[in-house]
Amino acid sequence: MRNMVQPRLIPCLLTGLAFSGAATAAGFQLMEQNGSGLGTAYAGQAAVAEDASTIYFNPAGMTLLSGTHNFSAVTTVINRSTRFTNEGTTPMPVINPLTGTPTGAFHPIGDSGGNGGGAHLVPAIYYAYALSPDWRLGLGIGPTFADETEYDSTFVGRFSGQKTRIRHINVNPSVAYRVNEQLSLGFGVDYVDSKIEFTQATPYVGAPVGRLKGDGRAWGYNAGLMYQFDPATRLGVSYRSKVKVDLDGTQTVTGLIDRSITASIETPDTLSVALHHKLDERWTLLGDYTWTGWSSLQALAPKVAASGASATAPLRYNFKDTWRVGVGATWQYNQDWKLRAGTAYDKNPIPDDASRTMTVPDADRIWLAFGVKWTVAPNTSLDFGYAHLFLKDTHTARAVTNTAETVTLQTVRGKFENSVDLLSVQLNYGF
Repeated sequence: MRNMVQPRLIPCLLTGLAFSGAATAAGFQLMEQNGSGLGTAYAGQAAVAEDASTIYFNPAGMTLLSGTHNFSAVTTVINRSTRFTNEGTTPMPVINPLTGTPTGAFHPIGDSGGNGGGAHLVPAIYYAYALSPDWRLGLGIGPTFADETEYDSTFVGRFSGQKTRIRHINVNPSVAYRVNEQLSLGFGVDYVDSKIEFTQATPYVGAPVGRLKGDGRAWGYNAGLMYQFDPATRLGVSYRSKVKVDLDGTQTVTGLIDRSITASIETPDTLSVALHHKLDERWTLLGDYTWTGWSSLQALAPKVAASGASATAPLRYNFKDTWRVGVGATWQYNQDWKLRAGTAYDKNPIPDDASRTMTVPDADRIWLAFGVKWTVAPNTSLDFGYAHLFLKDTHTARAVTNTAETVTLQTVRGKFENSVDLLSVQLNYGF
């Protein structure tokens, strides 16, 4: 669903942030917004405010930054393994493209499709400016939702999904105000540039490739507060709104279909409550509970632009709301080095095996993370973070239907085995 003529509002910024994304939080949400947070599995990020990346996690935290200018740039490498084992997938009948009826023959079942994951790069940049002692302005640019999954062309589930690419880049100008010594408030506007592509085999003679492509832009917002109970304990609350993106683009099936289509996708809202507590001059404890409203995403239903008729069977996700809890700690070894560690439990939004797609084969996960901060100079520091995500093995029983969803042509049955490794590097500079 690609808009061929609509101009970009901010092409330089978005082109500069070209990336390949692979989701590591529930659904296809990206937690990898900074490197400093990765070292604690992002525990307590809505209350941390250690560098300019607080613009994403809680804009109110800008009032806690020292100096007039604060800049942070981060790059995260995501290495995701997704492997499928067939457990009784039914054969796909060959469909006559002229009549839409089975020919009596069947397509080959196929194989495991190789590794559907791979290594991907996710960047983000942040800048915060002290307008006055009580007012701060900020700008963050980075991906908030992404997924890139691709199997071999012989994949057993290729008629359900062979390749997905989802990229939501968020441009987030923000403002923060210190009400008093205890309370700070923050607010931001989200401008989202979205690109989506789905590829799968079609059941027609010769199994020609079908592709949906689209893009669109939309607006949302985020807000937060910081409350300092005492010198040792701080509460952070942060909310990010839903964003509904109307997509325009194309549907193609090699040699058969080439037409304009429309669709819409709504990313979920999130609410995070976090605590930051200093035990002493060296030790700090972090914790948070984060809720995500994934039930806003039930299906992606492409329509033919000219008629409004269904272009293909809807891609049904049937997502449910999820939650995440994280705990972490930091230890200030000396004035130059800070060590970090953390863990988190992250629920996935897929309600049952029938709703698990080939390209978002999500599962509950446990994070185990470590990190370090190196103060290179009084105004310059580097953050390094590493995390391994342990994901439960999951199963699918995904039905492939005709466009009207009245006939099940195939049921893909199998097991997914997933794991993820993350490595982040972040540069911070202030003056």
